[in-house]
Amino acid sequence: MNRQEEIKKLLSASRNLLNKDMVNESTEILNKYYGIIKESDDDEYETAEPNDEDNEETPEDRKFEKKTTYRISGGLMAINGKDKKELQLTTDDKNAFQESMDEFVSEVSELVDFNTLNLYPNNVEWSGKIQDLDIEFFFSIGETNGVYINGDMINIDDEFVEFTTKLRTYYEKFKAKWSKVIANRKKTPKEK
Repeated sequence: MNRQEEIKKLLSASRNLLNKDMVNESTEILNKYYGIIKESDDDEYETAEPNDEDNEETPEDRKFEKKTTYRISGGLMAINGKDKKELQLTTDDKNAFQESMDEFVSEVSELVDFNTLNLYPNNVEWSGKIQDLDIEFFFSIGETNGVYINGDMINIDDEFVEFTTKLRTYYEKFKAKWSKVIANRKKTPKEK
């Protein structure tokens, strides 16, 4: 094969690789496989795969077959369980969730974006982002018991120290409230 034929062959292969239809098709396959969110032409966002609202699966979720998400006063609460009875939202659950959001705003930070609170038979997980400090928090009262924070280049100043103190103090209140909720959910109908 001479140099000219080799160059023509390479040019043809390059054109095939850069073929927009082929690239778009490959991109769509990857989006569907990984559930990537993409922007549509009308400036709205859509998921590549239709799935339930807030369908992030955690290792804890895999233990349970069912999950029901409730919208309560602008926040989301997901109840995870094995059967329909475990998925029911009680008045106590609803009140505890509403109180948790209100208390957090009044005691820790007013500028917060809450993620879904996940209620499991033996655990509660809740997270969110503190907008003014650009810090994410995570509460868990089960196996990974504790309060965790995440952020980039956090300035350890007086404001941050005050924030972590408020967050830790509030976590203890959160833990006590949701431990009672879990205990109440475990009671048999005769005990209630």
